[in-house]
Amino acid sequence: MILLPTEISVSSGLGDLGDVDRNSESTALSRADAGLVERYLDVRGTTERLAAPLSAEDQVVQSMDDVSPTKWHRAHVTWFFETFLLAPYLERWDADPTLGYLYNSYYEAVGDRHPRPKRGLVTRPSLEEIVDYRARVDEAMVELLGGSAMEQPGVADLVVLGLNHEQQHQELLLMDIKHVLSSSIVRSAYRGPAETDDRSNPAWSWVDFDGGIGKIGYEGNGFSFDNERPRHELLIQPYRMADRLVTAGDWSLFIDDGGYETAELWLSDGWHHVQATGWNAPDHWRRADDGSWLIYTLDGERPVSPAEPVVHVSFYEADAFARWAGARLPSEAEWERAATGEPVAGNLLAADNLHPTAADEYVETCSLRQLYGDVWEWTSSPYIAFPGFSPAAGAVGEYNGKFMIDQQVLRGGSAITPGGHVRPSYRNFFPARARWQFGGLRLASDQ
Repeated sequence: MILLPTEISVSSGLGDLGDVDRNSESTALSRADAGLVERYLDVRGTTERLAAPLSAEDQVVQSMDDVSPTKWHRAHVTWFFETFLLAPYLERWDADPTLGYLYNSYYEAVGDRHPRPKRGLVTRPSLEEIVDYRARVDEAMVELLGGSAMEQPGVADLVVLGLNHEQQHQELLLMDIKHVLSSSIVRSAYRGPAETDDRSNPAWSWVDFDGGIGKIGYEGNGFSFDNERPRHELLIQPYRMADRLVTAGDWSLFIDDGGYETAELWLSDGWHHVQATGWNAPDHWRRADDGSWLIYTLDGERPVSPAEPVVHVSFYEADAFARWAGARLPSEAEWERAATGEPVAGNLLAADNLHPTAADEYVETCSLRQLYGDVWEWTSSPYIAFPGFSPAAGAVGEYNGKFMIDQQVLRGGSAITPGGHVRPSYRNFFPARARWQFGGLRLASDQ
């Protein structure tokens, strides 16, 4: 089956891909910059606000190997500041090696660590002790931020890296606790109650983009992760992208047309997962007694709205849907090219929806809607190094590079991504089978 859009398109020249993120924080920070202390406390406070609705029992559960308990997230991001800033740069600081073993994630250069699949067994230290640990580290970090250590090369950059790292874990905290709560037989809400969205499926159209040689990758004075660099040239053929995300209403048609039962639509490994797991709908969907679909959200369970972007689908599902629709997924270069010059704004964490929302109505400019926020958009691009990539020296060099195998790139941010944490060049990545993250899709095709 082919999904037919409204046939309206605009042409845009290739230009220079991946403009400098106008919303990024500058890393040119000095010890006199009180704004860094304010930003540090704001990011740390956001983590505490996200954890506030949860009981102590909620925060120790690990519902699958990929999920980490909320208590672990709160401790790990604190360990990051302790390990990479307080221990080397604050003379009075005495790190606890037990906490280092429990809350190191994957830094081989730092030392041994507790196995990831068993993080839910770490009932002690207690939640109260982790709260105290965070408070002690925060007090010491404020001292460090106002001291002479900030004059040393690279220290301010480590602080900014730590803040962006914590923002990543804020999103992980929410998607992990969503999986935890939805796995319970009572399916309690993180907050609530959920409201039903009864809007109809919005219209969509293709937007055309010219081909040519351009550049992608981050360039500028703001923060970026090492996997967004270096900026480099590449050739893109003329292509088109849908001006909105694929919706739950679109996905229902895919289900009703036997999408999960048609092997020809699937990559071999994807079809294996369908057979092995019994996938028949996005994660968090279930059939009501009357045959309609219900969806679990952080606000609780409610009927699926046809207007909202589909979320919690794997790369395998996104790829199969695109093939069923007579289209394909965009490459990450095509996505970044399309995002260049567009406002870095959307349904992100600050909007407080915690779930994708329907696209605004079509406007005459025909710019792409929902580029940022709502759902991370699967691309057809494998997560590999850009030409000329080199990881940073030391343990922080393990941050991204060593994961560049057997994963796919997603772009754009989701409804639980902190604001200021997205930009045209931001590269998220997950295994092709992963569904618990807020992943969705946008269609593309050759012109």
